[in-house]
Amino acid sequence: MHPDYRYHLGGRSINKEWFEIPLEDVWCLFEDYLYLVTKIYDLQIFSFVLMSNHFHMLAQAPNGNLSEAMRYLMRETSREFSRLTGRINHLWGGRFNRTIITCDHHFNCAFKYVYRNPVRAKMCERVEDYKFSTLHRLFGFDRLSIPLVEDKLLFTPNFDEQALKWLNAPTNPEHDEEVRRALKRTKFEFKTSRKTGRPSELEKLIY
Repeated sequence: MHPDYRYHLGGRSINKEWFEIPLEDVWCLFEDYLYLVTKIYDLQIFSFVLMSNHFHMLAQAPNGNLSEAMRYLMRETSREFSRLTGRINHLWGGRFNRTIITCDHHFNCAFKYVYRNPVRAKMCERVEDYKFSTLHRLFGFDRLSIPLVEDKLLFTPNFDEQALKWLNAPTNPEHDEEVRRALKRTKFEFKTSRKTGRPSELEKLIY
């Protein structure tokens, strides 16, 4: 794994089943193990959002040990989940997903997409209202136990109200779909339009 770049990381439960325990308990489980991976592997976390059967995370591994850190996270959360629920099968449907992000513009696209995921799922109206997100806790609505890299998008150095408005601004569904597809690739990139042969409009937008 390249130590100089950031990554979008994710994992989904087996068969896309919803977690068998309340999200509050799943969040607490992740808090413990994300804290450990930052200390053991020096994983640098920019954001984390927990959904009903999967998670999104933006992170960087300056020591080049991203695979080791994520294997530990996926293995230990699965073991603890099995202990809490008595399930026999693995929690996760496969190994973690990763997408390398090589520029700030693409990182901003992923940052907004991840934090708006609960809004698109109609689980909240504003990004800061969703309880199972590091953003909710950055604003002091609850205790933040996951060590985060200093947020330079929302705090520059003080809280930037315009940045929060940017996060809450509705996005074009076609653009969201482009970002979703980009996050499925090994490297985050927008494909050229089949109709025009030109780069995606998202390459020019301040997303």
